[in-house]
Amino acid sequence: MKTALFALALMAAPLTVASVAHADACDDRARGLQQSWDHVNFEVPQGVRMAEMARLNTQADAVVAQCPNRAEPLVWDAIITASEAGLKGGIGALGLVREARTELEQAERINPRALNGSVYVSLGSLYAQVPGTPIGFGNRQRARDYLQRGLAMAPNDVDANFFMGDLLVREHDWNGAARYLQKAIDAPARPGRAVADRGRKAEARALLVRAQQHH
Repeated sequence: MKTALFALALMAAPLTVASVAHADACDDRARGLQQSWDHVNFEVPQGVRMAEMARLNTQADAVVAQCPNRAEPLVWDAIITASEAGLKGGIGALGLVREARTELEQAERINPRALNGSVYVSLGSLYAQVPGTPIGFGNRQRARDYLQRGLAMAPNDVDANFFMGDLLVREHDWNGAARYLQKAIDAPARPGRAVADRGRKAEARALLVRAQQHH
C-alpha cells in the first residue's frame, strides 16, 4: 500500500509543477494584455485606435481560451471589449458591452478579488456609462454599488477613484466628484503602469476642471 501511495505521489509531482508553470504563463499573458491595452488606449493615435483595439480583442479572446478558469485574462478581455465598444459607439456597440459584462461576471465567479478589485470597478464603469433601459442595461445605483465594492478593496486606486468621480459628475454631484478625482490624481504609482497612470490622471485633471466650474 505504501508503495502504491509513493507511486501516486511521484505521478502527482510533475502535474503540480506543470500546473504552476501554466499559471505563470497565464499571468504573463494577462500582463501582456494589460501592457498592450495601456499602449493602445493612451498612446495610439485616435484614427487607428479602434482597429488596434479590435485586433487586441481577438488576442485577448485567445488568451482566455488558453487560460480557462482564470479571472485575470477574463478581466482584461472585458476591459478591452468595453474599450472597443466605447470607440465604436452607438447602437452597434451594445453587443460588445453586453459581452464585456458577461466576461466580468464570469471573472467575479472565479475570483472577485482578482487584479485588486478591477472586476467591480470595471462593472461599475459599465453600468455608469451604458444607456439605461430599454436601450441598454445602464443603472447608476448598480454602478455606485460596484464602484464602492472596488474602492473597499483598493481605496487609493487611480481607476476606482476616477470612475467614482466620473459617476458623480454624471449625477451632478460636483463636490463629491471633485474629492474622488483629486484622489485619482494623487494616487500612488502602479508598478509597470506608468503609461496608464499618466493617461488616467490626465483624464482626471480634465474632469476635475469641469467639476470645479460647477462649484
